[in-house]
Amino acid sequence: MNLIDDLNEIFLSPPRCGTTRVIAIDGRAGAGKTTLAHELFLAFSTQMQVSVLGMDEIYHGWDDALGNSLKHTLSSLLEDLGQNSASQVPIYNWSSACLDSARIINPCDLLILEGVGSAQQIVREFTLATIWLDIDPSIGLQRVIDRDGELISSQMQRWQQEEVRHFSHDKTRENADFVLSTM
Repeated sequence: MNLIDDLNEIFLSPPRCGTTRVIAIDGRAGAGKTTLAHELFLAFSTQMQVSVLGMDEIYHGWDDALGNSLKHTLSSLLEDLGQNSASQVPIYNWSSACLDSARIINPCDLLILEGVGSAQQIVREFTLATIWLDIDPSIGLQRVIDRDGELISSQMQRWQQEEVRHFSHDKTRENADFVLSTM
């Protein structure tokens, strides 16, 4: 399988979100979602206008990251783009623990959503493809701690419990168009 070729083939289908084609990359923490999004950005931005939105930018902190605020933000974004309108997305500042800015997401050729919760049910109706990245939770945890520091270790362990609840309820992996292993 060549993911780039497969996605190029899928892109022949009409967009499902106004004029914007949307793909979502989901999976557990540390699976490599941000890295894959960057690689896809590099691959496709030479031939089309591509935007990337990471869920880390729009979570409302640790406690409500996968809750209604994320659903509302994603719904508003995709509804706006579905009407070929720009969308103002609130951005969370992890240092000050608050929403303190906004980012304008304009209609584009391709929007890549990446992060835990990016391919949830409310998003799937707008996507041309969803990608799930598999990883052993202990490896993912270690990758995150290596990247972000030991200070978030206990929070990440709680986060992994939230992921299990979210993915169990949403069936994100079971509904993915592509399932890739990063193990």
